[in-house]
Amino acid sequence: MLTLSTVQFAPIFGDKPPNINRIHDFIDSLQSDIIIFPELCTTGYFFQTNEEAIAAAELFSGETITALQLKSTERNQIYVIGFAELGEDGNAYNSAALIMPDTNLTAVYRKTHLFYKESNCFAAGNTGFFVVEDTKRDVKIGVMICYDWRFPEAARSLALAGADLIVCPSNLVTDVWHIAMPARALENKVYLAVANRIGTETGGGEELVFKGDSAIWGYNGKIMAKSGVDEESVLTVTIDPTQTRNKSFNAFNNIFTDRRPEMYK
Repeated sequence: MLTLSTVQFAPIFGDKPPNINRIHDFIDSLQSDIIIFPELCTTGYFFQTNEEAIAAAELFSGETITALQLKSTERNQIYVIGFAELGEDGNAYNSAALIMPDTNLTAVYRKTHLFYKESNCFAAGNTGFFVVEDTKRDVKIGVMICYDWRFPEAARSLALAGADLIVCPSNLVTDVWHIAMPARALENKVYLAVANRIGTETGGGEELVFKGDSAIWGYNGKIMAKSGVDEESVLTVTIDPTQTRNKSFNAFNNIFTDRRPEMYK
């Protein structure tokens, strides 16, 4: 059994030090095995240009992730942190660091499906969807970011790769995703956790209001915990990753072996 937490708060746009301090404060207050933070929570979200995003971005091997890696190893916890990444190719990516106590397992996922004006600021992700296994905790984790939820293929790809738990750092500005997420959990028989943010940001004469409502679903599609719309909050639940692995639901049917990909054209 593992404890899983999502953190919901309001990052300050363009002011990394206090955002990073908040992240460390939350971590220091939690004993959970796995802690999920929102999308772009080190920088804030509403960049207007590629140049602005590049100026705020930092390397995956940079100071922020390095400090969190040290904390992960020291505290024996797993963190998922949304951040603006400066790629080795010079592009800015909307990324999530999956930080494991074993540094050899730590990885970065770059958002595949860019939402709204993100394409003005970030390059589309090129990592693909992948799963990281922590054998000591016996858990396999996959990451998607925010708008990736709109594409069932994202969650299915992660589940087919063996994910027990799909985590989704987000900056969601609507509430329609609450309709889809239980289905993503149920149809793949996985735990699913969304860490959304709260607060508002303005840019280019436009205001974005982030909807909160972070939530965690069980592999049966039932909600395990849910935050409010505009409150800073931490959700914590207990999960058993091994319960996701038998994809049969009766003596005749298995949601993976019953698939007929050749017909899905």
